[in-house]
Amino acid sequence: MYLGVEKSISNRRWLGPALAIERDALTLHQQSDLPLPLCYVMARLGVAPTEVADFLNPTLRASMSDPLCLKDCATAAEILLTAIQNQQKIAIFADYDVDGGTSAALLIDFLQQFAIQPTLYVPDRITEGYGPNPQAMAALAESHDLIICVDCGTLAYEALEAARAADVVVLDHHLGAETLPEARAVVNPNRQDETGDLAHLCAAAVVFMVLTQVARMMRANGQTPPNLINSLDLVALATVADVAPLIGVNRAFVRQGLKVMGQRKRVGLNALSDAAGLNAAPSAYHLGYVLGPRINAGGRIGKADLGARLLACSNPHEAAVMAEKLEELNTERRSVEAMVRLAALEQAEARGLDLPLAWAAEEGWHPGVVGIVAARLKEKTNRPAVVIGFDGDSGKGSGRSVSGIDLGAAIHKLAREGLITSGGGHKMAAGLSLTRAQLEPAMERLGQLLDAQGAGALGPADLKIDGTLMPGGATVELIEQLEQAGPFGAGASAPRFAFPDCTIAFAKPVGESHLKITLSDGFGTKLDAICFGAFDGPLGPALTAAQGGKMHIAGRLEINTWGGRSRPQLRIEDASPA
Repeated sequence: MYLGVEKSISNRRWLGPALAIERDALTLHQQSDLPLPLCYVMARLGVAPTEVADFLNPTLRASMSDPLCLKDCATAAEILLTAIQNQQKIAIFADYDVDGGTSAALLIDFLQQFAIQPTLYVPDRITEGYGPNPQAMAALAESHDLIICVDCGTLAYEALEAARAADVVVLDHHLGAETLPEARAVVNPNRQDETGDLAHLCAAAVVFMVLTQVARMMRANGQTPPNLINSLDLVALATVADVAPLIGVNRAFVRQGLKVMGQRKRVGLNALSDAAGLNAAPSAYHLGYVLGPRINAGGRIGKADLGARLLACSNPHEAAVMAEKLEELNTERRSVEAMVRLAALEQAEARGLDLPLAWAAEEGWHPGVVGIVAARLKEKTNRPAVVIGFDGDSGKGSGRSVSGIDLGAAIHKLAREGLITSGGGHKMAAGLSLTRAQLEPAMERLGQLLDAQGAGALGPADLKIDGTLMPGGATVELIEQLEQAGPFGAGASAPRFAFPDCTIAFAKPVGESHLKITLSDGFGTKLDAICFGAFDGPLGPALTAAQGGKMHIAGRLEINTWGGRSRPQLRIEDASPA
């Protein structure tokens, strides 16, 4: 227990750094002379003293593997280069989420540099479902020389068989089976015969690596390829929005991609940022929680290809129209999601929130929001969660997992065992289709598979803390140094610090449910803090009642810029009586 907190106000146990991490942090501090709080974060992320400089300044040159280490990458690049040289007719079959949309936009951008306007095909989530289908692929093959499937296709045996009239290349990252579909090339770091060293890549990153190989081949032929660095904004967006772990080259993709995005060179992203009211330099948070959901909205409850077309758009007027439409769809999506979320939580609670799997299913739940609701259910229970919407006898569901539990492999096993119609995905997210008769047996079996991985032994989510700080130690300079250890997200959680024995000098409700407070160390030094959604749970009333008293406070530091002035601010996540 950290600071003796076994049960906080939000019913969580606080855990501090392990002894080994403390020792490593002190070693880093002594050898680098960097601030100790930063060293605690780097030690937790496994950074060795010899790696500090490269870690704080990640570059693609240092962290990106040779694209040729991916099986079939050379073949895929050769096929694409030949198609460009011969001005072939190319179709792109893309998934309807952010990863699929950005992957498609990467290819569209690249091909347009050579006067090729590819056909974009994004399946309708409701009428066609996930991935290539035989009817669409056969139709595309009749009028195109090459079909490139992005963020899908690894398990689409029947659909790719139907496209034999054209060359087919698959650029994907979803878990593969023991056999591959009929295609000229399948580039996927999660193929069964891959090493797994690049299993953390999203599909857009796979596309980027293939295009890097194409560019290398062009230079060898004396040609000048497009500048792929300018496309890293799309790779960064996909990496964060698809919840890919921010480790290895993914850190460099996101770090460099955010710099590119800050230059506002992409018309579609500019329009989307403006429509969302984003007036600050983008961060990983904005990619995952502001831009990503809006791009996804088209595939969830609107026109499936809207997000991809916006990302590839070069006309400011057209981009503005599409961005406004996505903004409207996202607002509608939030309303539908809220309704399903309440009903799904009620179902899961009735079954018991301490089971290895939290799940819910109902007639009429929109398939475009079941994934988001599954994520909320997972966060609530600290368990893998699956939410399914039925339309008559046919159900489509989506699942989200917690760290250490491979949901994709478990659902893939269900499909192999014939307990569901189809299913697949990756460790943290998966999708499935099934009938009503399959529902109960499939969920029971899925619970058993997840329990075997340890899901049933998970307790309430502990609050992991990197160290302690006093209000005076939370400076803008320190926060900027901590950000050098980012970007933060899946697989690399943002730094969290505890502020012990702080006096609640001021507390005032703001907005509908938030709380603005001022912390004091008792010696005149103060720190502004904000607790979002404080009154949606026990934190708001407890902190308000503690005004004038002392509390242990835990949260994440951020820089609050207002009126041209930057100040440190603590985003409160939990508290406990001192």
